[in-house]
Amino acid sequence: MPTGAPIRAMDDAGIAEAAALIRAGELVAFATETVYGLGADATNASAVARIYAAKGRPTFNPLISHVPDMAGVRAIAEPDERANMLAERFWPGPLTLVLPKRADSGIAGLTTAGLSSIAVRIPARDATRAFLRACGVPIAAPSANRSNSVSTTLAVHVQASLPGPQNGGPAMILDGGPCEVGLESAVVDLTGKRATLLRPGGVSREDLEAVLGQITLAGSNDSTPRSPGMMSRHYAPAAPLRMNVLDPRPDEVFLGFGTVSKPGALNLSTTGNLIEAAANLFEMLNTLDTPRTAGIAVAPVPSEGLGHAINDRLRRAAHS
Repeated sequence: MPTGAPIRAMDDAGIAEAAALIRAGELVAFATETVYGLGADATNASAVARIYAAKGRPTFNPLISHVPDMAGVRAIAEPDERANMLAERFWPGPLTLVLPKRADSGIAGLTTAGLSSIAVRIPARDATRAFLRACGVPIAAPSANRSNSVSTTLAVHVQASLPGPQNGGPAMILDGGPCEVGLESAVVDLTGKRATLLRPGGVSREDLEAVLGQITLAGSNDSTPRSPGMMSRHYAPAAPLRMNVLDPRPDEVFLGFGTVSKPGALNLSTTGNLIEAAANLFEMLNTLDTPRTAGIAVAPVPSEGLGHAINDRLRRAAHS
């Protein structure tokens, strides 16, 4: 008996079934022109946390939010004239733009790794956009494969790479056949005065520069994350942060985990559920990080499963 997710044709019936699963908080793998994506409702932090768990993703990198059209882009991001020019030329297609996130976007903090920017893309395939329209929400989706393994371009590769639904993997794989591009999207950051190519991909640098003029090529960095495909430090609060604290100082606010908590403190997960803790991490840090906060103390989180990613984010924040 196969243990991977069931594969369904990416037709009207399959799309309707998959969209219902997304709205119920499940994961669905789906075909695009670039690679297969592992999708979840980008506004549902718990669903997004399950992406990281299913992939065994070691850190909380920002995820790309997929939408069917420019109306979907404008609902969650603030495109400028440069974005409009690139959209006119390359969307729908294998290009991701990093744009300022709308304050009223409704996107979960975990989707953007706590950043004020958002990575967004309109896929080229008609069937993929039909799936996105049926979902009715932006879909956060990295490549549908185990972390540090090869990206998948066939449904059977997804099934072989990821656990089945009984083990936290996708509830369904929408089979759209082989991906014609077979390479992840190019990622361009437009949050600064100068456009920066964060990740080479399905649109060449030369074609991008034909529209915008010279584009800066970003290297890997550990200070400011903007997209998947970059090693980087993500959200860091302004207040000093300490990890593995059992007894916070009187001037610190406390972020508990499991049974380690204090009256009136926030708690990542009172039941010790690491998926719930991952879903709550960025929202709770933002809530605690106010101008009046002298320091943030965080209870120990076990380094297992998603705990590795949670502790990675906390370590980076603690050393900011």
